[in-house]
Amino acid sequence: MITFSEYLIEKPLTPQQRLKRSRIMKRLAPKIAMKRKIAMKKKASSEKIKKRAQQKARDIVRKKLSGGKDYNSMNFAAKSAIDKKLQAKTQLVKKLARKLVPSMKKAEQQRLKNLKN
Repeated sequence: MITFSEYLIEKPLTPQQRLKRSRIMKRLAPKIAMKRKIAMKKKASSEKIKKRAQQKARDIVRKKLSGGKDYNSMNFAAKSAIDKKLQAKTQLVKKLARKLVPSMKKAEQQRLKNLKN
């Protein structure tokens, strides 16, 4: 059995896998929303900040690979093609994520500051 963090690692999905993941997430949505609400009141760990930086780096590289088009509005085939290209650029994503960590820490501090006000 895979762990939740392994489950979240992005890999190119087939259309069937996307539909299955969609159904699972729809069922889990209320539970995830409640946990998110609780977690938003706490400071993010350094591990979580690194994950956010990696996600942002992936989004930046995806945008470049797609020619500036919105990834979320693409069809399955286009998303799959972009994801395959993205897998070849893992070193670029890691390098970009390392550079994004300080800005993510600042954003987290600002978020907490706004939360208290």
